[in-house]
Amino acid sequence: MKRLIPLAALSLVAVAVIAADSLGCPNCKDAVNTSDPDGLNLARGYFYSILLMLAMPFTLIGSFSCYVWREMRRQQREQAASHEP
Repeated sequence: MKRLIPLAALSLVAVAVIAADSLGCPNCKDAVNTSDPDGLNLARGYFYSILLMLAMPFTLIGSFSCYVWREMRRQQREQAASHEP
């Protein structure tokens, strides 16, 4: 436990330093000219691709968790049915 606190503090400092550099990165949506239809479609495409990338980890974890839960319930039912006289 004593080693965990310095490691967490070091990780927090590293994240803060890296985040300061990433704030200087240009925003693709603002860099695109949205006055023309092609630029507007490109900005909309960026928006939806970001939403997809944000939702995918939760979808995968939720699907896997649901599968594991259903399999455990099925095994419990089979085990209870095999022990009944």
